[in-house]
Amino acid sequence: MERYHERRQQLHQQPATWLVTGVAGFIGSNLLESLLVLGQRVVGLDNFATGFQHNLDEVRTRVGAAAWQRFCFIEGDIRELAVCREACTGVDYVLHQAALGSVPRSIEDPITTNESNITGFVNMLVAARDARVRRMVYAASSSTYGDHPDLPKVEERIGNPLSPYAVTKLVNELYADVFGRVYGFAPIGLRYFNIFGQRQDPDGAYAAVIPKWFAGLLKNEPIYINGDGETSRDFCFIDNCVQANILAATADDQAAGQVYNVAFGERTTLNELFALIRERVTTRMPAAAQAEPVYRDFRAGDVRHSLADISKGARLIGYQPEYSVRTGLDKAADWYMERFLG
Repeated sequence: MERYHERRQQLHQQPATWLVTGVAGFIGSNLLESLLVLGQRVVGLDNFATGFQHNLDEVRTRVGAAAWQRFCFIEGDIRELAVCREACTGVDYVLHQAALGSVPRSIEDPITTNESNITGFVNMLVAARDARVRRMVYAASSSTYGDHPDLPKVEERIGNPLSPYAVTKLVNELYADVFGRVYGFAPIGLRYFNIFGQRQDPDGAYAAVIPKWFAGLLKNEPIYINGDGETSRDFCFIDNCVQANILAATADDQAAGQVYNVAFGERTTLNELFALIRERVTTRMPAAAQAEPVYRDFRAGDVRHSLADISKGARLIGYQPEYSVRTGLDKAADWYMERFLG
């Protein structure tokens, strides 16, 4: 954590201007909050396809009116190059989070996923390059590992993509690499592994498992597990993700033009995860202790196990995740219980 604390101190002393795309989303709004607390100026871009005004409203409440004055919001779509150019004007760092996530959504609608995740990404690359920003950091994905069997996942070894979404995230990395080689503009990609935490949407067909299960238990609704529950993931709390973005943006040039795993470095099965969430909900709703999951078929496009090697990020950008799954769930539980129970 030493390098992270140093970078935060430096930013406090010398504030910069940051662009966060997808700023009204789960990860984007958490980045916005952290940057405003650090005294930074932030430009936010979102088209509200998957983001929400209430996320921005919550950040405004949490940081206060004075900090909010340092935020400028642009409602627009990354699929339009002119919008991307406007957003990048006068910006030092770009944190590109805007994308259409979800493996199932990409299987149902690969065209829209491609437009947002590839065309939109290239637009952002061009706009950031032409604006001569110091560094662009983009949200890559652990889905890039595809069917590669090795555990833990090491950045240099990937397999075949298993969904249209995974294809788009792989193409992002290829474009970023080419922009480094051809134009000398070398972004950093962060391969996110199952990020979770406050403001992650529990509603909708493509909601992530942790917010959906918190909401389901708190509302006494059925909890579904795809498969036998022994599928495992490397769940990573949002504050670790924020740390990785700030470190990557401010890293030395030797770290540029590469991708890094962003995870905690531990594997948790879905059965274990359910038990951990149920335990936390039970502190406020004792009846939840009797809840049991409903098992159903495995989901198309999902990998069986995922675990990250995070040593490259530790070595080159100083990434040291502070929150485990358990400590992250403690913080997330507070947010969900406040939201659903008051």
